[in-house]
Amino acid sequence: MKNKNNSIVYSTNPDFFHKKNEDNDFDNQSGSFHLNVYVDKKNRSGKLVTIVDGYLGPESGLKEIEKMLKSKCGVGGSCKDRLIMIQGEHTDKIIRLLTDAGYQVSHKKK
Repeated sequence: MKNKNNSIVYSTNPDFFHKKNEDNDFDNQSGSFHLNVYVDKKNRSGKLVTIVDGYLGPESGLKEIEKMLKSKCGVGGSCKDRLIMIQGEHTDKIIRLLTDAGYQVSHKKK
């Protein structure tokens, strides 16, 4: 819910991530996110893509995670609409990498 200043007053989402203070300094503790990892091939000409969603922090943090996953998996990928898309099926490796980095991760079947 937002007040008249367009700032969030409260949320019923248990994974909601709030601003720490007014200057956009986020409380970026990795344990405060619950990320979902799944494989998708819809609308991709039958090619598999591993998707990470659920990141609620700043865009810069999302890009850092994307860069780390692409580097560790040795493949390409991108960020779009707050989703990280990594080329190929790397579910187990990505779950392990994110867990080692302190994120709460679940494997979602799609």
